[in-house]
Amino acid sequence: MGTVRRLRSKYDGPSHPWEADRLAEEKNLTKEYGLKNKKEIWKINSKLRGLKTQAKNLIADRSEQARKEEKLLLEKLASWGVLKEGATLDDVLEVNVRQLLARRLQSVTLTKGLARSSRQARQMISHGHITINKKKTNIPSYLVKISEESKMEYSQNSKFKDSEHPELNIQRKEDLKKVDVKEVPVKEKPKEAPTKEKVEAPEQPKETKVEQPTQEVKQ
Repeated sequence: MGTVRRLRSKYDGPSHPWEADRLAEEKNLTKEYGLKNKKEIWKINSKLRGLKTQAKNLIADRSEQARKEEKLLLEKLASWGVLKEGATLDDVLEVNVRQLLARRLQSVTLTKGLARSSRQARQMISHGHITINKKKTNIPSYLVKISEESKMEYSQNSKFKDSEHPELNIQRKEDLKKVDVKEVPVKEKPKEAPTKEKVEAPEQPKETKVEQPTQEVKQ
C-alpha cells in the first residue's frame, strides 16, 4: 500500500472573487493569449509570486548558499528569456505576468508562425503536432527556453508539414484588410455618333389662325 498524502492545490486563487479591475485584466489576458480559463492565469501568478518571494529571501540572506541559489535563479530566468544576462535580484522583482505568458509554448508557437491563432496553436499542441528537439510536447503552458525555440517544428507524422495544407493558407480577415487595393480608374466610354433614327427633327411652332370679325350686311 502506497503512502497516503494530502493533495493540495498548486496555485492560489484571488483573495476576493469580485474585483472589477482584476476581472477586466484577467479577461484581457485570456483573450490576448488564448487561455482556456482564468485558472491558467492564477497558476502563472502563483509561479511568479514564488520566484519573487525567493528573490526577496535571497536579498536578505548573505550566506554562501544564498549566492549559489541566486546564480541558479538568474540563470533559469535568463534561459526563459525573461531576464537578460547580468541581471540582478532587483530585476526579478520587476518581472510581470505578461513576460511569463509570452514564454508559454502556446504563445511561442503563434509567434514563430506555426499557427494562425492562439486557439489553433493550443489545438496543435494538445493533438501532438508540435515537437521540441523531436519530442512531442502536449502541454500548452510549458515555458519554452531560448535555446529550444530553434528546435520547434511540426511532428514527423503531422499533416501540417505539407505547405499546401488548407489551414496554413487561409488568410485572416485582419490580413485581408491590410492589403492595399488600388482603384483602377474607369475609362469613359466614347460618345456615340448620332444616327438617323436617333436624330429627331426640331418641332416647328404651330400656326395660330386669327379669326377676323365678320360684318353684318344690312338690307
